[in-house]
Amino acid sequence: MSVQTNARPIIIKRKKVVGGGGHHGGAWKVAYADFVTAMMAFFMLMWLLNATTEQQRKGLSDYFSPSIPISRTSGGGDGNFGGDTVFAEDTLPQNGTGASATRPTESIRARGDSGVSDDGKGAAQEEAFESLEALLVGRGGESKVMENELRHITTRLTDEGLVIELFATEDSRLFEPGTNTPTALLRNLADLIADAAKTVSNGIAVEGHVAAEPVVLANNRTWDRSVEQAGAMRILLQKTAIAPTRIKRVTGHADRQPAVERNPMAIRNNRLEIILLR
Repeated sequence: MSVQTNARPIIIKRKKVVGGGGHHGGAWKVAYADFVTAMMAFFMLMWLLNATTEQQRKGLSDYFSPSIPISRTSGGGDGNFGGDTVFAEDTLPQNGTGASATRPTESIRARGDSGVSDDGKGAAQEEAFESLEALLVGRGGESKVMENELRHITTRLTDEGLVIELFATEDSRLFEPGTNTPTALLRNLADLIADAAKTVSNGIAVEGHVAAEPVVLANNRTWDRSVEQAGAMRILLQKTAIAPTRIKRVTGHADRQPAVERNPMAIRNNRLEIILLR
Protein backbone atom coordinates (compact mmCIF):
# COMPACT_ATOMS: atom_id res chain seq x y z
CA MET A 1 0.00 0.00 0.00
CA SER A 2 1.40 3.32 -0.99
CA VAL A 3 1.24 6.38 1.29
CA GLN A 4 -0.34 9.56 -0.15
CA THR A 5 2.33 12.16 0.26
CA ASN A 6 0.22 14.97 -1.03
CA ALA A 7 -2.75 14.51 1.43
CA ARG A 8 -3.88 17.64 3.36
CA PRO A 9 -2.77 17.45 6.98
CA ILE A 10 -5.47 17.57 9.72
CA ILE A 11 -4.92 20.52 12.14
CA ILE A 12 -6.61 20.43 15.57
CA LYS A 13 -7.01 23.88 17.16
CA ARG A 14 -7.56 23.96 20.90
CA LYS A 15 -9.24 27.09 22.37
CA LYS A 16 -8.92 27.86 26.04
CA VAL A 17 -12.10 29.41 27.54
CA VAL A 18 -11.71 31.33 30.76
CA GLY A 19 -15.05 31.46 32.67
CA GLY A 20 -16.21 34.81 34.11
CA GLY A 21 -13.45 36.93 32.64
CA GLY A 22 -10.84 38.75 34.62
CA HIS A 23 -11.76 40.01 38.09
CA HIS A 24 -15.12 38.19 38.14
CA GLY A 25 -16.31 39.70 34.90
CA GLY A 26 -16.48 43.32 36.13
CA ALA A 27 -19.46 42.81 38.48
CA TRP A 28 -17.46 44.45 41.26
CA LYS A 29 -17.61 47.73 39.36
CA VAL A 30 -21.39 47.78 39.55
CA ALA A 31 -21.31 47.01 43.27
CA TYR A 32 -18.71 49.72 43.86
CA ALA A 33 -20.79 52.27 41.93
CA ASP A 34 -23.83 51.44 44.09
CA PHE A 35 -21.72 51.85 47.21
CA VAL A 36 -20.38 55.26 46.12
CA THR A 37 -23.92 56.45 45.25
CA ALA A 38 -25.21 55.35 48.65
CA MET A 39 -22.35 57.12 50.44
CA MET A 40 -22.98 60.32 48.47
CA ALA A 41 -26.66 60.23 49.41
CA PHE A 42 -25.72 59.62 53.06
CA PHE A 43 -23.33 62.57 53.24
CA MET A 44 -25.88 64.79 51.46
CA LEU A 45 -28.45 63.82 54.10
CA MET A 46 -26.00 64.65 56.89
CA TRP A 47 -25.31 68.04 55.29
CA LEU A 48 -29.01 68.83 54.95
CA LEU A 49 -29.66 67.96 58.59
CA ASN A 50 -26.89 70.33 59.66
CA ALA A 51 -27.58 73.19 57.23
CA THR A 52 -31.38 73.51 57.48
CA THR A 53 -33.79 74.69 60.15
CA GLU A 54 -36.64 72.73 61.69
CA GLN A 55 -39.16 74.49 59.45
CA GLN A 56 -37.11 73.79 56.31
CA ARG A 57 -36.79 70.12 57.21
CA LYS A 58 -40.55 70.01 57.75
CA GLY A 59 -41.06 71.51 54.31
CA LEU A 60 -38.75 68.91 52.73
CA SER A 61 -40.62 66.15 54.53
CA ASP A 62 -43.98 67.43 53.31
CA TYR A 63 -42.63 67.71 49.76
CA PHE A 64 -41.89 64.00 49.60
CA SER A 65 -45.05 62.93 51.46
CA PRO A 66 -48.02 61.46 49.53
CA SER A 67 -50.62 63.90 48.20
CA ILE A 68 -53.33 62.10 50.20
CA PRO A 69 -51.75 61.16 53.52
CA ILE A 70 -53.08 58.41 55.71
CA SER A 71 -52.89 60.60 58.81
CA ARG A 72 -53.78 64.30 58.99
CA THR A 73 -50.60 64.93 60.95
CA SER A 74 -47.48 64.07 59.00
CA GLY A 75 -44.89 61.88 60.66
CA GLY A 76 -47.33 59.71 62.61
CA GLY A 77 -50.07 60.40 65.08
CA ASP A 78 -53.40 58.98 66.14
CA GLY A 79 -54.45 57.88 62.64
CA ASN A 80 -53.76 54.62 60.88
CA PHE A 81 -50.62 52.77 62.01
CA GLY A 82 -50.45 54.99 65.13
CA GLY A 83 -47.12 56.37 66.23
CA ASP A 84 -46.08 59.67 67.79
CA THR A 85 -45.23 62.74 65.74
CA VAL A 86 -42.72 65.42 66.66
CA PHE A 87 -45.22 67.97 65.39
CA ALA A 88 -47.96 66.99 67.82
CA GLU A 89 -49.41 69.70 70.04
CA ASP A 90 -48.08 68.07 73.21
CA THR A 91 -44.57 67.82 71.77
CA LEU A 92 -44.02 71.25 70.22
CA PRO A 93 -44.20 73.22 73.50
CA GLN A 94 -41.54 70.94 74.97
CA ASN A 95 -38.84 71.65 72.40
CA GLY A 96 -39.88 75.23 71.66
CA THR A 97 -40.05 74.80 67.88
CA GLY A 98 -42.89 75.04 65.43
CA ALA A 99 -46.41 76.05 66.30
CA SER A 100 -48.91 75.00 68.90
CA ALA A 101 -52.60 75.53 69.48
CA THR A 102 -51.94 78.66 71.53
CA ARG A 103 -49.44 80.27 69.14
CA PRO A 104 -50.16 78.89 65.67
CA THR A 105 -48.33 79.65 62.47
CA GLU A 106 -50.04 81.46 59.65
CA SER A 107 -51.98 79.22 57.30
CA ILE A 108 -49.51 79.79 54.45
CA ARG A 109 -46.72 78.10 56.38
CA ALA A 110 -46.03 74.40 56.81
CA ARG A 111 -47.76 73.03 59.85
CA GLY A 112 -48.22 69.28 59.46
CA ASP A 113 -51.89 69.19 58.53
CA SER A 114 -52.67 67.85 55.11
CA GLY A 115 -55.06 70.64 54.22
CA VAL A 116 -57.79 68.12 53.46
CA SER A 117 -61.01 69.32 55.09
CA ASP A 118 -63.51 66.98 56.70
CA ASP A 119 -66.87 66.73 54.86
CA GLY A 120 -66.40 70.22 53.44
CA LYS A 121 -66.79 71.87 56.85
CA GLY A 122 -63.24 73.18 56.81
CA ALA A 123 -63.73 74.83 53.42
CA ALA A 124 -67.04 76.38 54.53
CA GLN A 125 -65.46 77.77 57.68
CA GLU A 126 -62.52 79.14 55.73
CA GLU A 127 -64.95 80.92 53.41
CA ALA A 128 -66.84 82.37 56.39
CA PHE A 129 -63.60 83.68 57.91
CA GLU A 130 -62.61 85.28 54.61
CA SER A 131 -66.00 87.01 54.41
CA LEU A 132 -65.58 88.35 57.93
CA GLU A 133 -62.06 89.49 57.13
CA ALA A 134 -63.30 91.36 54.06
CA LEU A 135 -66.06 92.96 56.11
CA LEU A 136 -63.65 94.22 58.75
CA VAL A 137 -60.87 95.54 56.54
CA GLY A 138 -63.17 97.12 53.98
CA ARG A 139 -62.59 94.96 50.92
CA GLY A 140 -65.44 95.08 48.42
CA GLY A 141 -66.80 98.41 49.65
CA GLU A 142 -69.16 96.75 52.14
CA SER A 143 -67.24 97.45 55.33
CA LYS A 144 -69.03 98.92 58.32
CA VAL A 145 -65.72 100.20 59.65
CA MET A 146 -65.19 103.95 59.45
CA GLU A 147 -61.89 105.22 58.07
CA ASN A 148 -60.60 106.21 61.51
CA GLU A 149 -61.24 102.77 62.99
CA LEU A 150 -60.05 100.92 59.90
CA ARG A 151 -56.42 101.94 60.40
CA HIS A 152 -56.42 100.30 63.83
CA ILE A 153 -57.45 96.85 62.55
CA THR A 154 -55.38 94.12 60.93
CA THR A 155 -56.55 90.57 60.30
CA ARG A 156 -54.86 87.30 59.42
CA LEU A 157 -55.93 83.71 59.01
CA THR A 158 -53.99 81.16 61.05
CA ASP A 159 -54.34 77.51 61.95
CA GLU A 160 -56.14 78.59 65.10
CA GLY A 161 -58.68 80.80 63.37
CA LEU A 162 -59.26 84.38 62.26
CA VAL A 163 -57.06 86.75 64.27
CA ILE A 164 -58.39 90.33 64.53
CA GLU A 165 -55.69 92.63 65.88
CA LEU A 166 -56.52 96.04 67.35
CA PHE A 167 -53.53 98.29 67.95
CA ALA A 168 -52.87 101.75 69.33
CA THR A 169 -51.11 104.66 67.62
CA GLU A 170 -49.45 107.80 68.91
CA ASP A 171 -52.61 109.89 68.49
CA SER A 172 -55.23 107.20 69.17
CA ARG A 173 -55.02 104.91 72.17
CA LEU A 174 -57.07 101.86 73.06
CA PHE A 175 -57.01 102.67 76.80
CA GLU A 176 -56.82 105.89 78.75
CA PRO A 177 -53.16 106.68 79.63
CA GLY A 178 -52.05 104.98 82.83
CA THR A 179 -55.34 103.07 83.21
CA ASN A 180 -57.17 100.09 81.84
CA THR A 181 -60.24 102.14 80.96
CA PRO A 182 -61.26 101.62 77.31
CA THR A 183 -61.34 104.73 75.12
CA ALA A 184 -64.21 105.63 72.81
CA LEU A 185 -62.15 104.21 69.94
CA LEU A 186 -61.92 100.78 71.56
CA ARG A 187 -65.64 100.82 72.38
CA ASN A 188 -66.47 101.48 68.73
CA LEU A 189 -64.08 98.75 67.62
CA ALA A 190 -65.66 96.31 70.09
CA ASP A 191 -69.11 97.04 68.64
CA LEU A 192 -67.86 96.44 65.10
CA ILE A 193 -66.13 93.18 66.00
CA ALA A 194 -69.14 91.96 67.95
CA ASP A 195 -71.45 92.62 64.98
CA ALA A 196 -69.14 90.58 62.76
CA ALA A 197 -68.69 87.81 65.34
CA LYS A 198 -72.47 87.37 65.65
CA THR A 199 -72.60 86.03 62.10
CA VAL A 200 -70.75 82.89 63.23
CA SER A 201 -70.92 80.68 66.29
CA ASN A 202 -67.20 80.03 66.80
CA GLY A 203 -65.54 80.33 70.17
CA ILE A 204 -63.58 83.50 70.94
CA ALA A 205 -60.17 84.02 72.55
CA VAL A 206 -58.92 87.42 73.75
CA GLU A 207 -55.21 88.16 74.17
CA GLY A 208 -53.59 91.30 75.54
CA HIS A 209 -50.16 92.70 74.66
CA VAL A 210 -48.46 95.82 76.04
CA ALA A 211 -45.30 97.75 75.26
CA ALA A 212 -42.21 97.30 77.42
CA GLU A 213 -41.50 99.77 80.21
CA PRO A 214 -38.72 102.33 79.51
CA VAL A 215 -36.89 101.45 82.74
CA VAL A 216 -36.47 98.38 84.88
CA LEU A 217 -39.03 98.69 87.65
CA ALA A 218 -39.09 96.84 90.93
CA ASN A 219 -42.81 96.25 90.38
CA ASN A 220 -43.22 95.64 86.65
CA ARG A 221 -46.93 95.66 85.87
CA THR A 222 -46.75 94.62 82.22
CA TRP A 223 -48.16 91.19 83.02
CA ASP A 224 -51.01 92.60 85.10
CA ARG A 225 -51.85 95.30 82.55
CA SER A 226 -51.98 92.86 79.64
CA VAL A 227 -54.33 90.55 81.54
CA GLU A 228 -56.51 93.44 82.75
CA GLN A 229 -56.78 94.92 79.27
CA ALA A 230 -57.72 91.55 77.80
CA GLY A 231 -60.34 91.23 80.53
CA ALA A 232 -61.69 94.70 79.73
CA MET A 233 -62.07 93.69 76.09
CA ARG A 234 -63.93 90.55 77.15
CA ILE A 235 -66.39 92.68 79.13
CA LEU A 236 -66.95 94.97 76.14
CA LEU A 237 -67.72 92.00 73.91
CA GLN A 238 -70.16 90.54 76.41
CA LYS A 239 -71.93 93.89 76.72
CA THR A 240 -72.56 93.76 72.98
CA ALA A 241 -74.60 90.54 73.30
CA ILE A 242 -71.73 88.08 72.79
CA ALA A 243 -72.65 85.03 74.88
CA PRO A 244 -70.22 84.50 77.79
CA THR A 245 -69.98 80.80 76.86
CA ARG A 246 -68.32 81.76 73.56
CA ILE A 247 -65.33 83.25 75.40
CA LYS A 248 -62.92 80.32 75.60
CA ARG A 249 -59.71 82.03 76.70
CA VAL A 250 -58.50 85.37 78.08
CA THR A 251 -54.70 85.68 78.07
CA GLY A 252 -52.11 88.32 78.86
CA HIS A 253 -48.68 88.14 77.20
CA ALA A 254 -47.12 91.26 78.77
CA ASP A 255 -44.29 92.58 76.55
CA ARG A 256 -43.00 89.13 75.53
CA GLN A 257 -44.30 89.16 71.95
CA PRO A 258 -43.81 92.69 70.58
CA ALA A 259 -45.19 93.55 67.16
CA VAL A 260 -42.17 95.84 66.64
CA GLU A 261 -39.24 93.75 67.84
CA ARG A 262 -36.59 96.38 67.16
CA ASN A 263 -38.37 98.75 69.57
CA PRO A 264 -40.16 96.91 72.42
CA MET A 265 -41.36 100.28 73.82
CA ALA A 266 -43.17 101.29 70.62
CA ILE A 267 -46.82 102.27 70.99
CA ARG A 268 -47.65 99.79 68.23
CA ASN A 269 -46.92 96.99 70.71
CA ASN A 270 -50.00 98.00 72.72
CA ARG A 271 -52.58 95.79 71.09
CA LEU A 272 -55.39 93.32 71.58
CA GLU A 273 -55.99 90.16 69.60
CA ILE A 274 -59.50 88.74 69.25
CA ILE A 275 -59.39 85.24 67.75
CA LEU A 276 -62.42 83.55 66.23
CA LEU A 277 -61.41 79.96 66.89
CA ARG A 278 -61.83 77.16 64.38
